[in-house]
Amino acid sequence: MGRVCRGVAFAASFGFLMVQGSSAKADESFLPLEINSSTVPANGDLNPYGVAFVPRGFPGGGAIAAGDVLVSNFNDSANVQGTGTTIIQLDPHGTLAPPGSAVTFFTSSLPGLSTALGALRGGYVLVGNVPTTDGKFDTIGQGALQVVNRYGKHVQTWTDPVYLDGPWDLAIDDHDSAAHVFVANVLNGTVARLDITVSGDGVTLQKKTTIAKGYTHVGNAAAVVLGPTGLAYDADTDTLYVASTAENAIYSISNADERSTAVAKGTRIFAGGHLRGPLALRFAPNGDLLTANGDAVNADALHPSEIVEFTRAGQFVREYDVDSSEGGAFGIDTRFDEHHDFNFAVIDDVTNALSVVRLAE
Repeated sequence: MGRVCRGVAFAASFGFLMVQGSSAKADESFLPLEINSSTVPANGDLNPYGVAFVPRGFPGGGAIAAGDVLVSNFNDSANVQGTGTTIIQLDPHGTLAPPGSAVTFFTSSLPGLSTALGALRGGYVLVGNVPTTDGKFDTIGQGALQVVNRYGKHVQTWTDPVYLDGPWDLAIDDHDSAAHVFVANVLNGTVARLDITVSGDGVTLQKKTTIAKGYTHVGNAAAVVLGPTGLAYDADTDTLYVASTAENAIYSISNADERSTAVAKGTRIFAGGHLRGPLALRFAPNGDLLTANGDAVNADALHPSEIVEFTRAGQFVREYDVDSSEGGAFGIDTRFDEHHDFNFAVIDDVTNALSVVRLAE
C-alpha cells in the first residue's frame, strides 16, 4: 500500500496485447478486449490508488459519462506519498494516454487522494484523501470525503474525526435519490456508513453510523499506513465485505444497511497464504470476490502484485500477477454489463498504469 513506484511506463498488466475498441464478432475473437493506458496527468502525479467505473444511468452532458474510468492519484510528481491531487479519466473507447497526458477530471485542494473513489448514479463523484506532508506516517492527517459534480467541480467536503478518520476506501449501495456509502477508516480501524440523499442540487449527508470496529491500524514504512481498506457490498444479502490489510484477512458484516451498532470486525471468511496485505475488494460478475494484494504483509517475491479470486464462502479460486515486481496491485473495479463491454479495471501501481478489460461473466 503506497509503495514507492519505479518509473512511468505503459503496463501490459495481463501479459496481453493491447486491443482498442471492439468488432461485430467480439464474442468470437481470439484476442482479449483490453486497453492499457497511463494514469499520469500533466502535473506528473504518481501512485494511482482508487479506480472506479462511472455507472450506467449517470447523467449526460458533463465531463464524464457512463462507462468511463476514473483513477485517483496518491503521490505528487516527486513521488511523495500522500500529496497527489488529481483524479484522471479515461474513455475506454477513446484515445489512450501516454505518460504525462492522462486527462484530469478533478484537481483537489486536499492532497493524498485515496482508494476511496466512487460515482453515484445521481451525477456525483466521491473521493477520500489521507494526506501527509513528507510521505511518512508521523505527518499523516485525518483526511476528508469530497463531493465532485459531473463537470469536475468541487461541491462540498465532509470531515469528521470519528466517521471519516482516514477514509481509505469506500463502497456504495446506490438507490438513485438516496444511497448508503460505506467508508473504511484507516486511522481508527473502523467502517462507517454514511446515509445520504441525492438530487440535482447536491448531496446531503443525513446520518453517520459506525458499523464495524477493531481492525488493526498501524503505520508502515513502505505503505505509510495499514488498516481496513477494500469494501464490497452485496445488496442481495445486505452484507458488506471488508479487506483488513494488517490482519491479512477478509471479513463480512451482516445487516450492513440497517445496522445501528458496531460489530467487532465481523466474521472472518478468507485468510491464509494467498493473501499478502489485501487492499481493494470487489465482486466479480460471476459472484466471486476479488482482492488486490499490496505485498505489505506476507510478501513473497514469487507471487508479486496479485489479484486473488475467492468465493463468498472463502474458497480460493485463482490468482494472477498484475506486475512482476511487488507493490503493483492496488485499485480494482468491476462493472456488471450485459452489452459485452469493458467490465474490469485494474491499477498497476509500479508502472502508473491502468488496464481496462472485458472478461467473461
